[in-house]
Amino acid sequence: MARVEFLNGLQPTHDLTYSDVFMVPSHSDVGSRLDVDLTTPDRLGTSIPLVVSNMTAVTGRRMAETTARRGAIAILPQDVPLPAITSTIARVKAADSLYESPITIEPGAPVAQFLSLVGKRAHGVAVVVEAGRPVGIIAERDCVEIDRYAAVGRVMSRDVLTVEAGVDVHHVFDTMALHHLDTVPVVSDGLLVGILTRRGILRSTIYRPAVDAAGKLMVGTAVGINGDASDKANAVLRAGADVLVVDTAHGHQSRMLDALTLVVAARDEHAREHGIRVPIVAGNVVAADGARDLVSAGADIVKVGVGPGAMCTTRMMTGVGRPQFSAVLECAEAAKDLGGAVWADGGVKYPRDVALALAAGAASVMIGSWFAGTYEAPGDLHRDGDGSLYKESFGMASSRAVRNRTRDASAFDRARSALFEEGISSSRMYLAPERPGVEDLIDQIISGVRSSFTYAGAATIGEFHSRAVIGLQSTAGYDEGRPRHTSW
Repeated sequence: MARVEFLNGLQPTHDLTYSDVFMVPSHSDVGSRLDVDLTTPDRLGTSIPLVVSNMTAVTGRRMAETTARRGAIAILPQDVPLPAITSTIARVKAADSLYESPITIEPGAPVAQFLSLVGKRAHGVAVVVEAGRPVGIIAERDCVEIDRYAAVGRVMSRDVLTVEAGVDVHHVFDTMALHHLDTVPVVSDGLLVGILTRRGILRSTIYRPAVDAAGKLMVGTAVGINGDASDKANAVLRAGADVLVVDTAHGHQSRMLDALTLVVAARDEHAREHGIRVPIVAGNVVAADGARDLVSAGADIVKVGVGPGAMCTTRMMTGVGRPQFSAVLECAEAAKDLGGAVWADGGVKYPRDVALALAAGAASVMIGSWFAGTYEAPGDLHRDGDGSLYKESFGMASSRAVRNRTRDASAFDRARSALFEEGISSSRMYLAPERPGVEDLIDQIISGVRSSFTYAGAATIGEFHSRAVIGLQSTAGYDEGRPRHTSW
């Protein structure tokens, strides 16, 4: 396996973060960003190399469904009760891979109910339905200076243009442009089946959904190492999970290897019965020995990263961790030698970081807090004193997460667990006005990544890893590359 090339043959003498490195352009025969194939070189094979982290404040049904429609996959957190996980998997699988899921409301519902729902989706409208049929559209602008107890039916727009399911989306786009519409309901035999937006139609021509063998949207589930990992693995496999993530902060330990063995056995039994082999991810580790041990124990993919996350205080609390670029570089080489792959987990703040993680050898890059400040994140939408929108995020080792995880324990055990919290319990994640939806952020990230590939002359992720030429830079060198007069 080709190791990533450093500029002028220089070998680093210390570990590196993404900010410590840059990529040098190489001769390229890749003529367009759209000529790049971002299918991931792991056993999952999603069409873009993004994984939404299994964080309670980040991943739920809306996030999983929306990101899968654009080619990524989201991992449901292990702290969520099992009935809620199986229900969420079922609802993601039931979602259409082209038509977006609408917010629906009945004409007699109060405006206040609509306003509580509208922040759940980026398209900013609700379809008013009676007996499953669309009878109106309501947007926030319709509710200005309207009594919050007024019925939706009094303020909705009744002039609703609908399109029939199966109609060519290019024709739908032209029709919407002609009528100056951003959103149209999609119906089948008069019943609402979804909505289309103009931007969503454009995206459907650029992205390929992440779907299973039956054409259903993909979704993953995290399994912790405590409790009966085998029982939970069996339950989520039966529910239709497309990947299992055996997850703990310190993945290079005996309890992880024991749990991983149980999950692998459950997966293999499921494969024998149903003919579907679900990939298993395990982590987190930051060194070659950890990656090798997890792959040898049955993991198809190793999750790499200790301490780089925005909500994580592990390095400050314990001194444990490793700069992420070097961690990914070393673990990817070790895993690939044994036929495995790695996911880079944490430390990404800009599209460049995602590209550099792929250059270091990652098959996919996990994103957590970056996506917490979007409409699709599970949290409630709030406004601060200046009117800016935000959602709350928190670390998975924080006191808030520990309380959720130990809710069934005794009062004494819960209180004792709270003494060992790590991570931030509450942080405001503001929605960027220009990119408030997760699809907006995916557009930004994937645009940057595709451009990086063209600079390297790489048409695939595998080629990118072998062709990328990496240089080292000072803090001043990093600052020189930052644009002026922007939030970056």
